[in-house]
Amino acid sequence: MCFVKMLYKSSMRPLKMVMAKLLTVLLLIEVFAHGFRYGADGLTMNYYLMSCPFVEPVVKNIVNRALQDDPTLAAGLIRMHFHDCFIEGCDGSVLIDSTKDNTAEKDSPGNLSLRGFEVIDDIKEELERQCPGVVSCADILAMAARDAVFFAGGPVYDIPKGRKDGRRSKIEDTINLPFPTFNASELIRSFGQRGFSAQEMVALSGAHTLGVARCASFKNRLDQVDPTLDAQFAKTLSRTCSSGDNAQQPFDATSNDFDNVYFNALLRKNGVLTSDQTLYTSPKTRNFVTAYAFNQAMFFFDFQQAMVKMGLLEVKDNSNGDVRDNCRKIN
Repeated sequence: MCFVKMLYKSSMRPLKMVMAKLLTVLLLIEVFAHGFRYGADGLTMNYYLMSCPFVEPVVKNIVNRALQDDPTLAAGLIRMHFHDCFIEGCDGSVLIDSTKDNTAEKDSPGNLSLRGFEVIDDIKEELERQCPGVVSCADILAMAARDAVFFAGGPVYDIPKGRKDGRRSKIEDTINLPFPTFNASELIRSFGQRGFSAQEMVALSGAHTLGVARCASFKNRLDQVDPTLDAQFAKTLSRTCSSGDNAQQPFDATSNDFDNVYFNALLRKNGVLTSDQTLYTSPKTRNFVTAYAFNQAMFFFDFQQAMVKMGLLEVKDNSNGDVRDNCRKIN
């Protein structure tokens, strides 16, 4: 009887191994065919695996070349992706040029300082040569922003692809962009309307570790004594503004490096914009600022999670979007 049991058990082991291997193969086939899906929007990590397999290196190489020539473009690409997603979702609408019949988003006062459009144009041109009509401008912008973060020393992360390009770009829609004069409560409300928590909002604000602000966006803080502004730093801002509204002030001392120096500046009352310093002034967000100032790894992790989430805002599909032939024009 024991011999029969042993024989039965020994015969079952190979069968279990075969079944386990079969399930593994079926799972791999499913992943290969459909990728890692992100909800009902149809986005997957390997969306272009068969249709345009070299899309990732093309985007990365062109972004890296552009940033080697001009590192300040990293801030521009990240900001452009943010301004795209906050208006009509991540659909490339911020890339569209105005026409005689329509003033587009990019000509809004809040978008006049956006930079890096020519980088997106170069990527689109190369991808149209390799796989015409396949890769959307919205996806190109999302990937370019991701690669700009990494080039500047920030976290590496992947994003799902498959966004379609929107068919609308109107200046009046940009009224929904957060203003540089917003306080913490207004920022929390603005980001909350798009599904972000207060902590995610602070993490995304950390993108100001790159780039500069124009005097026009912070000179209101210099008209009278601002108790949230360090006196010596106020003099620095005043000197910047003595050159006019378009004079530029770095957000922090390492404006081309993605790090947590921005949050340390807020601890010293050296935030450039009202919307920067309010993150530390307000008890609703102060603890997040302090945590990121002392823990860069925590900031990097939360930032990449928030960026992936932002890239999923109001994604268009084939029913309400296209793949544009030219990122500057609606098909």
